[in-house]
Amino acid sequence: MKSVRGRNPEKESMLKRKLKAEPLLILVGILLLCNVIWFIAWLIPNKMEQDGEKVASVGKVAITRGQWMTAMEKEVGREVLLDLVNENVMEAAAKKYKINVKDKEIDLELALIRSVDGLSYTDVDEEKVRKMIRSDLILEKVLTKDVVIKDKAIKSNYDENKSLYNLPTSYRTAIIVLPSKDEAEQALGELSGGSSFDVLAKERSVDVGSANLSGDIGYINDTTQSIDQAIVKTAAETKAGKVSGVIELEDGTFAIIRVSDIVKGRSFKFKEVSEHIRRELALEQLPESINPEAFWKEFDAKWFYGK
Repeated sequence: MKSVRGRNPEKESMLKRKLKAEPLLILVGILLLCNVIWFIAWLIPNKMEQDGEKVASVGKVAITRGQWMTAMEKEVGREVLLDLVNENVMEAAAKKYKINVKDKEIDLELALIRSVDGLSYTDVDEEKVRKMIRSDLILEKVLTKDVVIKDKAIKSNYDENKSLYNLPTSYRTAIIVLPSKDEAEQALGELSGGSSFDVLAKERSVDVGSANLSGDIGYINDTTQSIDQAIVKTAAETKAGKVSGVIELEDGTFAIIRVSDIVKGRSFKFKEVSEHIRRELALEQLPESINPEAFWKEFDAKWFYGK
């Protein structure tokens, strides 16, 4: 028996609409492809134009963006890439060895570093500093995970060095040092008028070391021995974000102080620092210093500069 399918007007209507839409979709696809090709064609010469763009000149000799970028890569490119590779290697190590680094551990390390060396990390932003400390902690934890340190040794070390964990309030300080009171007062007037502290420190401060850092002398506190005590005292009396008046220093010069940050002092109890001490004692037992590059092969790390 021959079967005959009945007509379905609704399906026929849908098929007609589909057939009419297909050429339109093809046309849209072609236009989209043309736009992509045009964008790529535009991007390539634009990149070339950027490389050839003049960013400076000396007389009639132009310095192009391409020259500038190449010089920067040679100057700092290797170190920046090395940091990025090491950071990722340490993160891979943390995952493999189930290493956990808590924020409070980073806080402790940062506080201890600043109490010993006020200039540490002062030229690096906070987020970057914390990443660097995190990588260091991962490395230390991996290296010392199998080293056994007795609780008695940890407690003894804490008792002998308890003062190291009683941290005084510290002040992030910058200075402008000038040879006379008149010059210092003139500079103070300019600061009041809106002049940049950083610029004045670089241009006029006779303290060469801090002038090169826009006046920055890092975090200082009551225990800082290398700084004129008049500076320490004035910093303690200055609010964060404020500039002091003119003060006289021991050597007869005059200074203006700026405090940009204040870290409140605190005392760390044994429980808070016991793991830090254990790790420090364990590191002392290692035969040699080891850096993240020692783990590159284990985690198949490769980079632009070779093996």
